[in-house]
Amino acid sequence: MSWWRLYLGQLAILVCLAPYVNLQPAENINYNLVHSWADKLGMELFHLGDFITRRKEVQESFKDAKVVSRNGASIVDSMAKEIEMMMDLKVSAVRRIMDTAENTALSHQNEKADKMFSYYSAKEMLEPGDPVPPIPTPAPDMDKDIGEPLIYVQPKVVVLEPRPEFHNTPVNFSVSSVHVPVNVFDRAPDVIKAIQWSENLDQIFRDNYKNDPTLSWQFFGSSTGFMRQFPASKWRKDVPVDLYDCRLRSWYMEAATSPKDIVILMDGSGSMLGQRLDIAKHVVNTILDTLGTNDFVNIFTFDKEVSPVVGCFDETLIQATLGNIRELKEGIELFSPKSIANYTAALTKAFEILEDAKLNSRGAQCNQAIMIIGDGAPENNREVFELHNWRDPPYKPVRVFTYLIGKEVANWDDIRWMACENQGYYVHLSDTAEVREMVLNYIPVMARPLVLGRHDHPVIWSQVYADIEDTKLSDYLWDISQCEYQKADVLQFWQVRDRMLEPIEMHRRKYRRMKETWKQPVDSNVYQFMTTVSMPIYDRRENANITEEVLINEALWELQTRETKIANILGVAGTDVPINEIKKLLSPFTLGVNGYAFIVTNNGYVLFHPDFRPIFQGYILKPSYNSVDMIEVELLDDDRAARDFNPLLMTIRDSIINQSTGSKWMLVKNHFDEMKRVARIKRQYYWTAIKKTPFTLVISYPEQYGVSHMDIRADQEIHRISIKGTNLRNVFSGKRWKIHPDWLFCKHSNRTFKTPEIELLYFLERMSEPGWRWPGSRSAMPPEHAAAMFCDRQLMQALVFDARVTGWFSNNTSFNSKDDKGTSASSPIAVLMGLLPRNEFKQRFGVTVAFLATHSGLTRWHEFHSNAAEESGAGETFSQNNTRAIDEIWYKRAVDQHFVREESFVYSVPFDAGESNSEILVTASHAVFHNEGGKTAPAAVVGFQFQHSALYKLFHNITGNACAVDDKDCYILDNNGYVVISTRVHETGRFFGEVNGAIMKRLLEENVYKQVTVYDYQAVCFESKSDNNASSMLLSPIFHVLRVGKWLLHTALWYIVQLLQWAPGVSSHYADMYGDSNETEPPAPPPEDHGRNGNGHGKKDKDYWLRYLTLHRTRLKPCDMKRELYTLFKEKDNVVYNMTAHACERPFVVLPIPFSNLILLVIDQLCPRDATVMLTVNPQPIDYPLAINETLACYKHAREFNRMRPHSCISRHANESGIKLCGKACSIYANLGLLLLCHILSRWL
Repeated sequence: MSWWRLYLGQLAILVCLAPYVNLQPAENINYNLVHSWADKLGMELFHLGDFITRRKEVQESFKDAKVVSRNGASIVDSMAKEIEMMMDLKVSAVRRIMDTAENTALSHQNEKADKMFSYYSAKEMLEPGDPVPPIPTPAPDMDKDIGEPLIYVQPKVVVLEPRPEFHNTPVNFSVSSVHVPVNVFDRAPDVIKAIQWSENLDQIFRDNYKNDPTLSWQFFGSSTGFMRQFPASKWRKDVPVDLYDCRLRSWYMEAATSPKDIVILMDGSGSMLGQRLDIAKHVVNTILDTLGTNDFVNIFTFDKEVSPVVGCFDETLIQATLGNIRELKEGIELFSPKSIANYTAALTKAFEILEDAKLNSRGAQCNQAIMIIGDGAPENNREVFELHNWRDPPYKPVRVFTYLIGKEVANWDDIRWMACENQGYYVHLSDTAEVREMVLNYIPVMARPLVLGRHDHPVIWSQVYADIEDTKLSDYLWDISQCEYQKADVLQFWQVRDRMLEPIEMHRRKYRRMKETWKQPVDSNVYQFMTTVSMPIYDRRENANITEEVLINEALWELQTRETKIANILGVAGTDVPINEIKKLLSPFTLGVNGYAFIVTNNGYVLFHPDFRPIFQGYILKPSYNSVDMIEVELLDDDRAARDFNPLLMTIRDSIINQSTGSKWMLVKNHFDEMKRVARIKRQYYWTAIKKTPFTLVISYPEQYGVSHMDIRADQEIHRISIKGTNLRNVFSGKRWKIHPDWLFCKHSNRTFKTPEIELLYFLERMSEPGWRWPGSRSAMPPEHAAAMFCDRQLMQALVFDARVTGWFSNNTSFNSKDDKGTSASSPIAVLMGLLPRNEFKQRFGVTVAFLATHSGLTRWHEFHSNAAEESGAGETFSQNNTRAIDEIWYKRAVDQHFVREESFVYSVPFDAGESNSEILVTASHAVFHNEGGKTAPAAVVGFQFQHSALYKLFHNITGNACAVDDKDCYILDNNGYVVISTRVHETGRFFGEVNGAIMKRLLEENVYKQVTVYDYQAVCFESKSDNNASSMLLSPIFHVLRVGKWLLHTALWYIVQLLQWAPGVSSHYADMYGDSNETEPPAPPPEDHGRNGNGHGKKDKDYWLRYLTLHRTRLKPCDMKRELYTLFKEKDNVVYNMTAHACERPFVVLPIPFSNLILLVIDQLCPRDATVMLTVNPQPIDYPLAINETLACYKHAREFNRMRPHSCISRHANESGIKLCGKACSIYANLGLLLLCHILSRWL
């Protein structure tokens, strides 16, 4: 043993002398010395990791496993069948609700509505102990709006209990609850009658849940507006306004009507001003809210000419995605009436567009309709309809719906005739409050062919959406966020005064807020994303008595009751399918590390994807979050420009949306870790259809290490080791282990467990019992099958094997002992580490925790304490944040690093870690691969966390004072260009291009790093709400009034700021809430002169702050951005690492640090540096070649992708012509004074 004692003695001398090794300030950078630093640091870190993680022992533990090939085609087929089976169960449940509802409605058709009927109102029902609201005492006794006495029914009491399968929402499984929108009167006869008979659905709801305990919310959405939901729950009250109306949700609209092409025509005549214009815009917006991604639409305004509200959408129909709908709404908001309306030209234009869409197989290719919004038509335009719509009687391909706007209108008969003669519907609107109900009348009309078919109930699967949320709420939340910014600015101005005027401070504040908007979490608990399966419910009656107003003569209206033919839709039945529940069926274990699955709809949009980022700023839904195309998230590594998609990718997309089966490999760019890192890899793709749905399943895994996977041998199976006497629970002894929280290891349909670990132990006990059998499907089975339990056999076998062979890892590394696996490393340095006292080891190396994660989702760890007594802290923190095994960033990076250098660790620090005041931890990880028969597969990843201060101390001990002098800068950078070590600690975690852009640019030029452009097609931009168009000032006289109001607001704000100076305690309150976080941002722009005088209170300065403190509101806008990311050049023996520094021509030396993903960079600071050069990884806008007034929506529309139309289309029925219900005529309420005034004006003007 004398040889290693001599080695240790020499090592100790080198360490002691290291602080005295120095570079003279005038001396050039010594390449050999820097090389020795890199080698020594890499060696010491590697041996530290080797000793701490016991990686060799971990690798030895997997020696009994085998490596087998992964069959992608078989995997995708198996997963698709599992999802199909699960979805079939949901469809069966909805079909039972539909059938029960139709029969119940028919049997209760003769019952009278009980206006005092009591039901469980989701908004008003009480829980035991809640105070009973007092009975209102209305005055007057009559409700003027409805002309009847006010009705009060005391709320019902229900017991609610939180259930984890409903995201801990308190629910009751005995009854259902009813949600009524704010615009629906629940005591109206037709509404309360439907609430009455639909209460009988509770029994089928309960039976469905008993048969399939994995069911989520079941519901019946009534055409009258209410929604009955099971299980019963209270409606959320944490939003300012209840915007929810089930009839505006995609699952309702798409089930109630087949896909549709709609052209909206808005009257632009001069009479459409004031309230009429407001009502008309509200009508248009409500129509747009009823459309989904399978519908197509366009809006035209017409006066003397016909013009699209969005110029680039002319002559075509556009898909009704959230982004396009938003563009149309913004266009209609800017519309102003001008002159006389030309109805003939408008109708001709609409018919031509619809005919062109049908001839060229564009649009929905199903229902077609024209919506006319105006205050009266001068004629009925019969010739236009005869030419375009009456060619093939009695069939009329285009329906016409008319919306007459205004209280006093005379020429209503022509506009009503247009609707009635073209299988449409007519409504008269005189107030914004009635718009929603009146607009929704078009749905039952378009549903008539469905209802007349009786037996055909299309099954509809919706696009992904965020539960009960409305995208209007995103705009509200963004406005609230801006108000909070305004408040913070006012308070901070009082605190710092003139300092806030400095450009660097303004830039810092702006940058900090922009960073908040860049937070786009993939996994978030803020919203519950889901798809819904729904089915229409028909009124089985063919005739019914109706009561309506009939015009007897020119001035007399009379109520008459008559029997008429009907085809009414009662509503829609549905059930939610949470996206997370679908993901659990995909068994990520079978795809391995960096493998994933996703589902694509018939429109090419992803239902879910690992790069689906629907939220920004941590809690706000993006404006067009649910229309992300698969080619916008699968980024090919082909260096093409933005939106210049590779033909190969387009071909694969076409195959997927056509629901074919296929496979292909592609070179792609995978970004990860908050979109700040990127890997360029070759991936294999497999896809196949999920039958009887519009969905296609796609799986993908890396070709380099995904083609093989670990498997256990027959003698290692659970039942065999149980026979040998192994207690399965003992395999998972202790507390220092966890399993992947999102994976489906085992589940019990009738039981819930506090943690996944408790659930696992329960099933391990069951497996040890005689007669255990493996259920064959992940989908829910009826109670008589498999005791409503499921276990993933392959995953459980792998998990138990991994736990059994790694059980020793969670035991703390022994110190001063030679019996433990921890001292088995052959390195003398490792032996020395093992001989150190525990407290000295912790103090010297700063190690807090060592961990192990296996391919089966198991994570183990053990803490390193200063003494033998157990301490809490590091292990708990690690286990709370690092339980996702192969889905953790450190796991994925370690596996990728294995193919760069097998014997190496990946080191990382949190981004911008130096800006925080908390202790910085360095995470190091290393992949353990198992080889057998020429095949290799990742088995596990080992790693450890240690204090950044210990790493810095080690670096300082190696380099001495050489990096502490003014003329030298030393950096350790990781493989993506982020600072791990700097002499200025606040730079830790920052991208080096923002620290020293000039040197980073040189590293790019010399092929140390390679720049990789990553496009973000899901970005959000912020557009100013102010309209700077000069024409708007001329057209709107109120503009000048608003300018006066704005001036008054400026002045009021200024005096508020001045008064705050006298408010006691404001300073301390601000310091607590809005204190400076010492963040460091990229260099600010050069300072500007704001005209301050010596005291900082000049008039020009005051005016500047008036402008600054005024809230400059912005609106959300979907946009595209790009990030320039960086990765180390992977060429082995890169010649740049042999280059020495050469005066100021090359004022640096860069060398790889062995056994790591790091490089060492030493810079001569005496050389001049171009401070204007800055490289950043922050998102940057993409400049597309747009024409004037064009937007991204225009650019995307010109480059539309193929789509697959839904299979179901029912747009006509031979018996529909017998239905004569097309809306009520309007009464004329003439104002004699107004008529006289109009007559006088008409004579004089």
